[in-house]
Amino acid sequence: MKINLSIVIVALLMASTASAQKANIGIKGGLNVYSINNDNGADYDSKVGFHAGLLAHIHLAKQWALQPELVYSTQGAKYTTQAGETKVKLNYINVPVMVQYMFKNGFRLQAGPQVGIMVNGESETNNVSVNINDDLNTMDFALGFGAGYVHPASGIGFDARYNLGLSNINETGSVKSTNRGFQLGVFYLFHHK
Repeated sequence: MKINLSIVIVALLMASTASAQKANIGIKGGLNVYSINNDNGADYDSKVGFHAGLLAHIHLAKQWALQPELVYSTQGAKYTTQAGETKVKLNYINVPVMVQYMFKNGFRLQAGPQVGIMVNGESETNNVSVNINDDLNTMDFALGFGAGYVHPASGIGFDARYNLGLSNINETGSVKSTNRGFQLGVFYLFHHK
């Protein structure tokens, strides 16, 4: 219920902010390559996933914009033990708020904070899945850095972003683990000018 309420609130804020400024609403989606960084030195391999959602591109000044997003994101990692390969599957609703510097040719640099709300977590070994929701924190905080390009005439663009997890995703245990990942995406801005 808390997750549904949070999603509704963020969507309403995006819509009201977009209508109050020179803004465009859009859709986006793409590829994730995520892993988990552990402070005990345990090395995890990257796991491929996807992200999809909504964005609002809000012009603040001639070359500055704010871009809040509401994105479903599949994340996690994988590692191999004697029992076989284990996949840690983490699903989040992420809310990044990116500050963008826009060049006249359509290119953009961006950076900003991201709040993630975990929807589900599971660990899978040899096709046997175990729910790990109780072992993980519901909230995840990160910083995103990246670049993008939008074709001004069509509103179609692409972006590349690195998300650096700041908060410990482990609810239990003494190991600090953080999400780390790259995202490659495409987006479409409705009524882009």
